[in-house]
Amino acid sequence: MLINMAGKTIRRWWALFALPTFAAFIIGFLGPFLMGIYLSFCKFTTVSDATFVGTRNYVNAWRDAQFWHSLLFTTAFTIVTTVVINVVGFAIAYMLTKAIKGSTLFRSVFFMPNLIGGIILGYVWMLLLNGILGHWALTITYSAVYGFWGLVILVCWQQIGYMMIIYIAGLQSLPTDVLEAAAVDGANGRQTLMRITIPLMMPSITVCTFLTVTNGFKLFDQNLALTNGAPSNTSEMAALNIYNTFYGRMGFEGVGQAKAVIFFIIVALIALIQNRLTTSREVQA
Repeated sequence: MLINMAGKTIRRWWALFALPTFAAFIIGFLGPFLMGIYLSFCKFTTVSDATFVGTRNYVNAWRDAQFWHSLLFTTAFTIVTTVVINVVGFAIAYMLTKAIKGSTLFRSVFFMPNLIGGIILGYVWMLLLNGILGHWALTITYSAVYGFWGLVILVCWQQIGYMMIIYIAGLQSLPTDVLEAAAVDGANGRQTLMRITIPLMMPSITVCTFLTVTNGFKLFDQNLALTNGAPSNTSEMAALNIYNTFYGRMGFEGVGQAKAVIFFIIVALIALIQNRLTTSREVQA
């Protein structure tokens, strides 16, 4: 009876409940997003003095070799971190769901890096990595290769614990009757993992893969703090390149906005394709 009354109330007043969230979405996201698309076709220094210039900004962005280098750098970084974070995060989650003494403490320790801000992590790891490389009279900004793997280490250390929590939740929700049936049928641990556990974990894998892909592409804070694109912008990721174009080059604000739109389209397409592929695996499982 109470449930029916609550359902009737929600159906009657749903618009009132949804209005604050919808208004916040319009004001905080959709409005600025549409304004940003318009500004990508303009030359401006402030929003009030925007002058329409057509596709000139997109042409300049397309011809910017540094922008495409940053996109390739970001893509390679995202591929490596997505694989490492998900494989290691799943492996740790799988071990911690077993009867291991102190598993709760280990979960807390692995999750703690995710609570630290990206700028702070960047500076902390810059000191650590420079301390190690100092034995060979090198620094993290000596080469883009050092910067690349420094960023990989930093981001993996930060995000593995977060993905581990999602995987633990997925593992704990697996149907025990299926696992028990596999054990009765004589399946060993490897067979159970590959043919039952992982297929049933596809919803969690979809979520974690989506998060790591999007986090990898939009990484900014850690890149700014760890290398700031050095040496000579060769370790500059796409988000930092857009920032430097928009704020660091007078008269290029429109080009920076055009790069942001291009970057958004690329990331959105990749995220949609990734989500479609992993979701199709869920259906097959």
